[in-house]
Amino acid sequence: MATRRNQSTETQIKNVLVPIIQAIGRSGKLIYLIIIGIVIFFAYQFFTRSSASSTIEYNSALIEKQLKNVSKLVVTEGHYSQVMTYKDQKKYFMDMVSFEKKALMVVNADVTVSYDLSQIKYDINETTKTISIKNIPEAEMKINPDIHFYSIDESTFNPFGTADYNKINKKVKAEIAKKMEKSKLKTNAENRLISELSKILILTNTMGWKLEYNGETVLTSTGLSKKIKT
Repeated sequence: MATRRNQSTETQIKNVLVPIIQAIGRSGKLIYLIIIGIVIFFAYQFFTRSSASSTIEYNSALIEKQLKNVSKLVVTEGHYSQVMTYKDQKKYFMDMVSFEKKALMVVNADVTVSYDLSQIKYDINETTKTISIKNIPEAEMKINPDIHFYSIDESTFNPFGTADYNKINKKVKAEIAKKMEKSKLKTNAENRLISELSKILILTNTMGWKLEYNGETVLTSTGLSKKIKT
């Protein structure tokens, strides 16, 4: 695109200069030398400014396009399986009599960790050729458990009810969330996030722009990773 623009600029300058040069050859007057100098000066100023402005607009458009390309939902999936036990007691007569219930269950759960990159906040400064990332959305974890009760032991005075199943569901999700925090699932999700954002870093470096995150310049993918994880 830049080559075509340069060729077009040269053609326009030639179209202006050729008639003047021909006139100089016919007349040989000094005034034409002055005129041609003025024309060349203003032509240079005009086409240089136009080219610089077009380049900035072109670069900004490319960056905006790349930002839209990464503005998607990045999802990392995992699976969790465990045997769990639920117990509950009800006590009566100053805790002298108690009735216990318990359930043994097999839990299988699909877990997803996602980043909605359409929520990224950023600024583009064409003057300083800088992209400033202001905020990256927090990871969202979704847990979908499938609970199979292997055995249920209950009492007439302490039976299983809706409240118990709600407690079990919350307990299962809380237990899975703890394990996922310590697993590679979240790390893998962060690596995918960094991989997407690195596309912006590569583009800015290629085009002579710079990327900032929280006011600090980012030079490499490693530096970007450290800033996101801190």
